[in-house]
Amino acid sequence: MAEIKPARRFMGTGMMRPGSSAWYYRRSWLGMAAAIVVLIFVLGALFAPWLTPYADQGRGVPDLPSRLQGPSWSHWMGTDDLGRDVLARILFGARTALLVAIGVVTLAVAVGVVIGAVAGYFGGWVDEVLMRLTDTFLAFPPLLLAVIVAAALGASLQNTIIAIAVSWWPWYARQIRAQVLSLRERPFVQALQAIGVPSRTILGRHVIPNAMSPVWVQATADLGASVLIAAGLSFVGLGPRPPTADWGVMINDGRQLVLSGQWWIAGFAGAAITLVALAFNLIGDVVRDVTDPKTRGSE
Repeated sequence: MAEIKPARRFMGTGMMRPGSSAWYYRRSWLGMAAAIVVLIFVLGALFAPWLTPYADQGRGVPDLPSRLQGPSWSHWMGTDDLGRDVLARILFGARTALLVAIGVVTLAVAVGVVIGAVAGYFGGWVDEVLMRLTDTFLAFPPLLLAVIVAAALGASLQNTIIAIAVSWWPWYARQIRAQVLSLRERPFVQALQAIGVPSRTILGRHVIPNAMSPVWVQATADLGASVLIAAGLSFVGLGPRPPTADWGVMINDGRQLVLSGQWWIAGFAGAAITLVALAFNLIGDVVRDVTDPKTRGSE
């Protein structure tokens, strides 16, 4: 007689169990909403000069007679202390934020994947040297290390990208190394080694592509985190220099004006940072759920 298995239950009445169709339906809608938010900001960044009549102000040209005007039909998000349209600054600031996010993740993944893959595949003294180097960087809190590097290099957009990437690549190195350590023992890798395929070919064409799934998940979530950290560096004066539009600089410029009633300068910039970071985090959650079989159970 076939064994009768008890029905699986989830804690609480009416709650959605991870892996159920209702749970994925909700997650898919959250992911779609997040993707729409990111798409809006990307389009806004790309077409910023054509979406606002104040494109020059978005690039930093002041208009002192219009300073500190509240939201109105002529300035939907008001103007800042130099009379520049806040909406234009938000749109042009999206360019800076997205450029930093893409640049940081690309650089951190490139460095981390190469170091982690080489360490995991060759092992021995190579692994020991590269992992001790990685541990040295991991000994510093990421934000503190980013501040130190940015302060040493100087305030600029390029240095902001480098500073954050320097503090993040060790996490990718550790992640990819763990995957490569498992893959190098697989029969297909040993077969390639047996027939004399060069190590760089095995790594580049077979091992690394099969080890990248968790890296893509982490990278998607890190896009949002890089926006937050870049804004923090800009807030303390270690980001892009004026007149470059930057959300962190806008918050710093408007923080003292909030108490006197001019909330819109820091408020709208803070809302933009929150929306983009939250959207990327939600997309990262969806990517993780799709790629991780542990979260895809059957009912």
